[in-house]
Amino acid sequence: MNSESVDLIATDPPFNKGRDFHATPDSLAAGAKFQDRWTWEDDVQQEWVDQIKDDHPPLMEAIESAQRAHSDGMGAFMCFMAVRLLEMRRVLKPTGSIYLHCDQTAAHYLKACMDAIFGWRRFRNEIIWCYRKWSVEAGQFVRNHDTVLFYGKEPSSTFNIEYVEPSTGTMKRWKGKRQQAVFVDGVRQAKSSEEKARSPCPDWWEMSILNPNARERTGYPTQKPLPLYERMIRASSNEGDMVLDPFAGCATTLVAAERLKRQWVGIDIWDSAEAVVLQRLDQEGLLGNFKLSDLSFTAVPPVRTDDGLPAAPALKLQWSQAEPPGPRQSRADMYEALLAREGPKCQGCNRVFDDPRYLELDHNVPRSDGGLNHISNRILLCGPCNRLKSNVFTLSGLHRENRKRGYMR
Repeated sequence: MNSESVDLIATDPPFNKGRDFHATPDSLAAGAKFQDRWTWEDDVQQEWVDQIKDDHPPLMEAIESAQRAHSDGMGAFMCFMAVRLLEMRRVLKPTGSIYLHCDQTAAHYLKACMDAIFGWRRFRNEIIWCYRKWSVEAGQFVRNHDTVLFYGKEPSSTFNIEYVEPSTGTMKRWKGKRQQAVFVDGVRQAKSSEEKARSPCPDWWEMSILNPNARERTGYPTQKPLPLYERMIRASSNEGDMVLDPFAGCATTLVAAERLKRQWVGIDIWDSAEAVVLQRLDQEGLLGNFKLSDLSFTAVPPVRTDDGLPAAPALKLQWSQAEPPGPRQSRADMYEALLAREGPKCQGCNRVFDDPRYLELDHNVPRSDGGLNHISNRILLCGPCNRLKSNVFTLSGLHRENRKRGYMR
């Protein structure tokens, strides 16, 4: 997808629950299943790790903290999510927002990753979706909520405040009235209103989970109710805007977007996802809004028309240069090649280390200045030199700074 082409992402990815999910047999989603357990060996590609280590060190620290605090499986899940969240940020417009649905299993680790990707200042709300259910494990309270992490890409992200109806008790106290704050020529005033009292929507949403016999239920194992996603879409997009769900599942986000007259894109690895989208749209009486020929479906990634340029600020290069031809080397390959060529010596301060683990791979010309992700632009540095160099100096600049500070051997 082209960079900065999406107004809103509302998605319900795997939660790392450590178990497998299967749709109800003979249901609309029969055959749907996914494995919600993760390992470095099966679910993480080395290319992802290299990209994050090279271009997003704070994000790698968040992933590694999840790995150390929880488990290798949690670290693998965070890496799986991180490379996708980086792409989600890339495709969002500056006015765009993202709602990431999760639960207590990984919400706190995901928030650290999203702070590293979107920036902690772009955090808007931790929304609590609360519902009623009665099953409980011994020694704990009933788990009656999920979490939705809401971030804007920029301060100008779209937001339409929503008002909710008050409880019966509140209405009795207010006697059907409220003091409604209004502004006239910039001056705050108050007027009495006989209208039914309403208040701005809080960050906890009490909505029922799907009834097993609900008309909208497809049998998909983790299906969420339409009103939940309609609220997100109303709040952070307008009619005609583009809504994306990269984990579309049984199409709840897509149906909610169509009901609210938004454009939408859904992505899923389930072979029958397209059929369920069509069946749900038909079930909701929405196919009359357009011809089937207006729907586009593909199992092949679309071709980008923006020259593949990144939109993440850290990757917006001042100038770009094609990498030299030939097979691409992994980060590990480059490390071993430089170690064989240079020996266990820091190229920033000329110190020799008995243990090569003290040496880290970095770029000579920083990536932010157009440096290649290629061995011709790679150097080995000790930890202190790597931190001093950061993305500020080239190798020659680091030498000058080390001499100035008396660090050069």
